[in-house]
Amino acid sequence: MTLPPIFFHCFKTPVPYTTALSLQERIHALQLVTRKASRSHRDYLLLLEHRPVYTFGRRQHESAEEVHAEMTRLKGLGADCVATQRGGQTTYHGPGQIVGYPLLDLGRTSPPMGIRDYICRLQKTLELHLLEGHNIRHAPSEHTGVFLDAHTKVASIGVQVRHRLTTHGFAMNVTKEPLAWFDRVVACGLTDVRAGCIAGATKAETVSSPITVADELPALTSRFGQVFARDMVELDVSGDGEVEEAIRATEREAVAAGPWSQTPAP
Repeated sequence: MTLPPIFFHCFKTPVPYTTALSLQERIHALQLVTRKASRSHRDYLLLLEHRPVYTFGRRQHESAEEVHAEMTRLKGLGADCVATQRGGQTTYHGPGQIVGYPLLDLGRTSPPMGIRDYICRLQKTLELHLLEGHNIRHAPSEHTGVFLDAHTKVASIGVQVRHRLTTHGFAMNVTKEPLAWFDRVVACGLTDVRAGCIAGATKAETVSSPITVADELPALTSRFGQVFARDMVELDVSGDGEVEEAIRATEREAVAAGPWSQTPAP
């Protein structure tokens, strides 16, 4: 069976986390309705940077009071704080990091793709990008995500699947900009792990030719399609569809949000 293409869109301005979350929920609802009515629903991949934000997953072990106190502390650094329904614990998203939100119907394959297989494919995509794009070999780990060595994590994965439709996804550190923010938390509950990035792990970066998020996106998109065995088609966001309008509205909100904190407050 030939699967339909995945339509992708790359945002140009860092997006507030709650705005991107609302966009995912809107697309998820449209996919669900369209699948039930005609099965002509599309799959999507959204690629973006976030404004500085700490997110809390479903696996938080702290009490409500402890989580509230931690959120208050982190907001004082200049970041947003959001509780989510993805798997995992506290992590950080911000400029200098690629965040990918695949909005896929796992039931398109026969048999349907399982959640474990889906997560493995996300991880394989990131590992392949590091190897083919930067000659960086990942270090095997018992933990979900991609590691440069036993104590340095370059990418995280946290997903949610409802009605076989995926939301949330992955995040990979490209530049050194996210590292100072990660240093202020125990990311993903791993006390002996620090954040790494592509720029810090490769010798290819120079002052005249720095590694950027924008430069990584085309190859990462292609490798996503390779691993998932799907054609990747750039979404024409000038169209009249509800998804296209929702994306345009998200772009406008990102621009209207204005400047963001470049570094965490002392």
